[in-house]
Amino acid sequence: MGKEVGELIFDLVYLAVIWTIVLGMYNKLRTMPENRLPLAHTLVLAFALLALGDTGHVGFRIVAHLMGGTAANPELLGIGKLATAITVTIFYALLVKAWRLRYNKHYGVLAYVLFISAAVRLSFMLLPGNQWPSEIAPFDYSMHRNIPLLIQGLGVAYLILSESVKEKDTAFTWIGLMILVSYAFYTPVILYARAIPTLGLLMIPKTVAYMVAAYVAYSSVFAN
Repeated sequence: MGKEVGELIFDLVYLAVIWTIVLGMYNKLRTMPENRLPLAHTLVLAFALLALGDTGHVGFRIVAHLMGGTAANPELLGIGKLATAITVTIFYALLVKAWRLRYNKHYGVLAYVLFISAAVRLSFMLLPGNQWPSEIAPFDYSMHRNIPLLIQGLGVAYLILSESVKEKDTAFTWIGLMILVSYAFYTPVILYARAIPTLGLLMIPKTVAYMVAAYVAYSSVFAN
């Protein structure tokens, strides 16, 4: 019980931070120069979707606790997991667009592969075998739907880092690095958390990496 309460407190702090950053981005839009608005709008939408999905995930967990605990309400957890699974997929697709706008690039083969990966993942999540109402998803379905997400994340990190390092764009280098950090912590959870439940704690630094990426995006694109 103590672990679950600590998890919820961390999640609520995360949501307060990420929504504060998103609202700060939104409030800056009206004072930004016209040429920076396409990138700014893309980043606002990306991080707002990330926050929205996580809000649903945490919200349903809180409702489950109030209705007798998570074990008694696995369907609520499943709905929350589905919400965040959808929004994080679109989040990474929007980061590809942000890369294009930041560096005035054209979509190449890799970018289209990442968009296709997003479409494949979203389509796969519609299959009944995912068993979203269950507390623990079938391992094979969990792996299959996370492979496209892995391709998305590592692919967009490569796009961002390859250009940001070349252009000496420190801010977007940090964003690319935070994507890699988030996957470094997320991957062991996907692979081994069923056997070693304490690995679930790695979701905390993974979430912190998202907060850092959001703050860097705000400070580099919106604050100046």
